[in-house]
Amino acid sequence: MITNNANPDFNQLKNDALACRLCAPHLPLGPRPIIQCGPVARVLIASQAPGKTAHLSGVPFDDASGERLRNWMGVDATTFYDTTKIAILPMGFCYPGTGNSGDLPPRPECAPAWRRALLEAMPNIELTLAIGRYAQNWHLPQHKKRTLTDTVKAWQEFAPQLAPLPHPSGRNNGWLKKNPWFAEEVVPQLRARISKALAANSGS
Repeated sequence: MITNNANPDFNQLKNDALACRLCAPHLPLGPRPIIQCGPVARVLIASQAPGKTAHLSGVPFDDASGERLRNWMGVDATTFYDTTKIAILPMGFCYPGTGNSGDLPPRPECAPAWRRALLEAMPNIELTLAIGRYAQNWHLPQHKKRTLTDTVKAWQEFAPQLAPLPHPSGRNNGWLKKNPWFAEEVVPQLRARISKALAANSGS
């Protein structure tokens, strides 16, 4: 049964997180927290941090990586951006800037300042997608494997509540080509688990 936990406290917490300026001195484009959450969401996407495209648009996964992630999940954009169904809570809420090998790591201030309180305010989450090693370090502190590949390959150990995934970025095209078992084995069961969680959202 879905708990409708919508109340002023949740809205205040979310608004406070969206107004956060803790990391302002460290952000090359300035603070712009980008999260998506609602108190009755059933699926949580725990990602790394918004990219530059998301920072400019204010929309999470507003790029090719979002299209790939939606394909993995088996959902359309309408479902993906429905806060009553899917929450998106990255490890860092703002675009951290770019380094020599891609985007910088998420700022460390976000998680302790906001994530735990927001997660506790979403009691109906049935399935968490832990995307990338930063999210896996947070959500699987005692159970992650030696490498991200090993963690993703061990997905059955974390089912049904959690699904470790690689980042859907084009930078991982080589990884996906080298690991065909991900598309053959992990993606179908991921779609089935998401479909089940979202069906519960509709009361079925």
